[in-house]
Amino acid sequence: MSEQTEQAEQVEQTEQFLPAAPPIPPQAPVQPPAPKDRRVLRAVLRWTAAVVVCAAVGAGAAYGITGMERTDVPGLATESDGRWDYPTLTRPPLPSGSPRPFAETNKSGTHHADLRALVLPAPKGATADKALRGDDGWLATKDFLAEYGQKEDRDEFGQQLVDYGLRHIAARGWTTQDGTHTRIYLLRFDTAAVVDGLFADGLATMSSPRYELRGAEAAVYDEDFPEEARQIGEISPSVYAEVEPYGDEEVRQAYLPAGDVLGVIVQSRKGGARAVPFQQTVVLQSQLLG
Repeated sequence: MSEQTEQAEQVEQTEQFLPAAPPIPPQAPVQPPAPKDRRVLRAVLRWTAAVVVCAAVGAGAAYGITGMERTDVPGLATESDGRWDYPTLTRPPLPSGSPRPFAETNKSGTHHADLRALVLPAPKGATADKALRGDDGWLATKDFLAEYGQKEDRDEFGQQLVDYGLRHIAARGWTTQDGTHTRIYLLRFDTAAVVDGLFADGLATMSSPRYELRGAEAAVYDEDFPEEARQIGEISPSVYAEVEPYGDEEVRQAYLPAGDVLGVIVQSRKGGARAVPFQQTVVLQSQLLG
């Protein structure tokens, strides 16, 4: 890539860069279950804001999402509709010669970038959830499973994660000034086929998620989620809303199958979890994983 092209593509990436970290050492592979097609309700529109930006960074190259305008999020049209002010997003460096997760040469759907740097950063003005920082950026499986209210669900899902060869979990959480509590978990497995297998095993169906989140005993597929946002590049989020009447809080949730990574997003708020910040968070996290 020429120096002129590099400078042109980097002109809008000036606010904040996600921290780079050394590549995660490979672990022994597990035998994945046979993949099953989970792609349903695919929208025709494709998300077009993410582009590759090549820049020398040590032994690798950074690739980023260029200056997304607030009106660029599918389904959101104005700056006054309640969306949050996220920093400009830039994906972390890839090891030299490593493909992106959905490249044709990357048959296993591997994310070669540091998973901890792929978690969506908090919007401006939010208070970080220190409990989700984990140890060196990795969260214990039991802390992730604490999101689920029933012990039998935690036990069953926990065993599934073991059976499917969960490698590690990166997470981040925050609370915004309106009281919305957001938690994002990125679960990494050995291959995309493993994540496909989890979905084929009924983790997130067209009607409801398999396991009940704490405080959300009944959740159904979110029919009001914008059609344009149901397909973000190669990622098809499964999104759910809590059924009324709510308890103290309304809970929204999403499951993102992204190559060898399963993303789980939870938002809750007393008096009602607003749709726009949830949609925005799902879209931006999907972009970072794409």
